[in-house]
Amino acid sequence: MTVVGPFGLSVRDQALEADVQAGLTAVEEGLLEATKSEVPFITEAAQHLVRAGGKRFRPLLVMLASQFGDRYAPGIVPSAVVVELTHLATLYHDDVMDEADVRRSVPSANARWGNSVAVLTGDFLFARASHILADLGPEAVRIQAEAFERLVTGQILETAGPRDGRDPIDHYLDVIGGKTGSLIAVAGRFGAMMSGADETVVDVLTQYGERLGVAFQLADDVLDIASDSRESGKTPGTDLREGIPTLPVLHLRAQAAAHGRPQDVALCELLDGDLTDDARLAEALEGLRVHPALEQARRDTVRYAEEARAALAPLPDCDARASLVELCDAVVHRAG
Repeated sequence: MTVVGPFGLSVRDQALEADVQAGLTAVEEGLLEATKSEVPFITEAAQHLVRAGGKRFRPLLVMLASQFGDRYAPGIVPSAVVVELTHLATLYHDDVMDEADVRRSVPSANARWGNSVAVLTGDFLFARASHILADLGPEAVRIQAEAFERLVTGQILETAGPRDGRDPIDHYLDVIGGKTGSLIAVAGRFGAMMSGADETVVDVLTQYGERLGVAFQLADDVLDIASDSRESGKTPGTDLREGIPTLPVLHLRAQAAAHGRPQDVALCELLDGDLTDDARLAEALEGLRVHPALEQARRDTVRYAEEARAALAPLPDCDARASLVELCDAVVHRAG
């Protein structure tokens, strides 16, 4: 048994391992090529997060999905580069909105060069992704456009908050379905589609990616509270500091509203206060780390990962499918 890709995913079949490793290597080369500019400063800024590394979760899913068709088809690696470039671009923008100082264990682009450079660099990456996408055909362009619309809609809905009478947890799950699930669904779809897999397989891997994407984001929500920066690669409590209502916080608020326990109410009041103060943020993190709301968020992560696993049932029993199942387990493991 050997190890490949993010989270130490084990791949038991040597041929599959070789294919995945070769694909990820080609994606890495493609990312560096796509982020080059005639202006050296743009190259430096655009490659800042590429060179910082990352899980390459989305390209890995493209490679595994391509195993259900012609895994050497020419569109597979470029489509993986497109998905990862799009993801990287959103990180530049997210860090500006969140005023984050650290990303992937290095200073964020906005911390290093300022907000304007970070936003424009994200735009540059979107442009380069679109350039590659144009060579993959109109259907690929349409799929990416629809996913990007969902991604932006999810971000806007997060900013606007739930409408009156809407359950905040249901609203939040819709938000992350757009913000995260949509692009990971595209990774599964592109891998299968570019390989020429049967349309049923394409649909299965699209649904799998959507559910896995939600589980992936919920695991990040847990990590934002439960981990330190060495584990997550970013400053713990970033979402808390910015007042972003992640799932553990929403479960806490629901429990406080339902039961009115003084300790829950007090923790909610702390979260509603000024968390730019490091001491108050540390106190909030400590309170959430021992609260049942965090465990409830972990259970939700497991539930979505199990739904992703169940979506794979129509696929043939093979090493690629086994690796996709293990990817579900790996996402859950991140959440503890």
